[in-house]
Amino acid sequence: MTTYPTIASVVLDTRDARGLAEFYRQLLGLEYRPGDEPPPPGEPDEKGRDWLVLRNPGGAQLAFQQEDEQVEPTWPDQTVPQQLHLDTVVGSKDELDAQHERVLALGGRLRFDRSDDPDEPLRVYADPSGHPFCIFVA
Repeated sequence: MTTYPTIASVVLDTRDARGLAEFYRQLLGLEYRPGDEPPPPGEPDEKGRDWLVLRNPGGAQLAFQQEDEQVEPTWPDQTVPQQLHLDTVVGSKDELDAQHERVLALGGRLRFDRSDDPDEPLRVYADPSGHPFCIFVA
């Protein structure tokens, strides 16, 4: 019998590990791995300048790796390719519209809007580090 590796984490490089982790924590309702939570106000955030993990009970974890030389993807312009993107789903067009407001309030940027497509409404955003991600109705 053949065995296969299991995806444990999807890792995003970023110039701001804590900031990007907080964006996705709030957007997706995830929780920090024990020990990765933000420190109390005024305390140094050593983990936030290195490696953080958000747990996802329904699938692979999201991890954030501090990379001071990370270059923001320019998608849909291919000057700096996206290299990876996350697909997320909601159950209705009304939910898609509600999530749009949340994404913008959290610091995401709209990159492509196909929300009026009758077959597969979707929007593509850039997170605060420029990584594209999609929200579509499924």
